[in-house]
Amino acid sequence: MTARKRYNLQWGPHRLELGKRTLVMGVVNITPDSFSDGGLFFSSAAAIAQGEKLARQGADIIDIGGESTRPFSDGVPLEEELGRVIPVIETLARSIPVPISIDTTKSEVARRALKAGAAIINDISSLRHDPEMVRVAAECAVPVILMHMLGSPKTMQVSPSYDDVVSHCGDFLQQCVEDAVAKGLDRSKLIIDPGIGFGKTFEHNLTLLRRLSEFQHFDLPILVGTSRKAFIRDLLKTGGDRAPDPQDPVVETGSQATVVAAAMNGAHIVRVHDVANTSVTLKIIDAIINA
Repeated sequence: MTARKRYNLQWGPHRLELGKRTLVMGVVNITPDSFSDGGLFFSSAAAIAQGEKLARQGADIIDIGGESTRPFSDGVPLEEELGRVIPVIETLARSIPVPISIDTTKSEVARRALKAGAAIINDISSLRHDPEMVRVAAECAVPVILMHMLGSPKTMQVSPSYDDVVSHCGDFLQQCVEDAVAKGLDRSKLIIDPGIGFGKTFEHNLTLLRRLSEFQHFDLPILVGTSRKAFIRDLLKTGGDRAPDPQDPVVETGSQATVVAAAMNGAHIVRVHDVANTSVTLKIIDAIINA
């Protein structure tokens, strides 16, 4: 078990205290093809209702995304992504007290989302996909989540290979952090994510969870997203080698086990679909960590 350094992240009207307990980021995918929820929240009304529900259940951050990043997925046009996320963010920003993060790699989506009421940029490309993204982040002075990904969602699961996945991810994130700071971002507002499932094999994901504490040398908050991912479903295969559906309750049980591993190895934030169960899990685990 790893003791976590504590951070106080303050910007605008928002404040996040990280490390005293594990914070919960609740996911709302406004997509028809997400691996995790199969388009359940594709309509604006359904997405708004889900965001409000997750906030009531104890989410510390609500993460809104309008483009699927599942393996082998294609991107969506700018206007389509904007049409999915902006109405939802505008409503949620007025109805919930917690900060909203925009999950996008497009600077214009981030810019419009922040104007609509979002307060965090969650860029799976670590500001590499769109050169203007770093300018938006710097001008708006909001927290930014930098994640490791091998290639793009379309290519990341095509035979990913590393000599040492932890060292590779660490070197990548170090360069991303240095680049971000050099381009005007406030280091105290950066959060790192090793990118579980993004260009990783089954073994890579397990290794990253086991050795997560090695990312503490960055002296930055660590976010981990394992919820309902394929490596969990692979571990839970039953007869005939059939992996359970992502929404099968057994997959959520498996997800909770990975939440425990992440928190006990140093994660400050966990990104999940089931906020209610995760909040219960973390109430116990955080008590053990802080005992």
